[in-house]
Amino acid sequence: MDAVFKALSDPSRRELLDQLYSHNGQTLGELCEHLAMTRQAVSKHLAVLETAHLVVTVWQGREKLHYLNPVPIQEIYDRWLSKYDRHQLDALSQLKRTLEGTSQETDHE
Repeated sequence: MDAVFKALSDPSRRELLDQLYSHNGQTLGELCEHLAMTRQAVSKHLAVLETAHLVVTVWQGREKLHYLNPVPIQEIYDRWLSKYDRHQLDALSQLKRTLEGTSQETDHE
């Protein structure tokens, strides 16, 4: 699980996962089109995601396609989040949004 948390800690890697979620099975070139990163940087981030088993690759002819693997995220959910009642989480999330909205309004005054 440490590899998954490490992989998810970087905003660029989360952005890659979002890209794969919206359109699964992309080549490196397709992923690079939507990101403000060099091809080499995207490759390095994909390697970290693959090590964490969040991305799996499949060769289709000469193309290497990247797919999102949500299983490690589900395992995190099962271990760390599922023990909390959904109602409690919703209430805490709403409280956080309310407090952040209040503090933002205070900052502008």
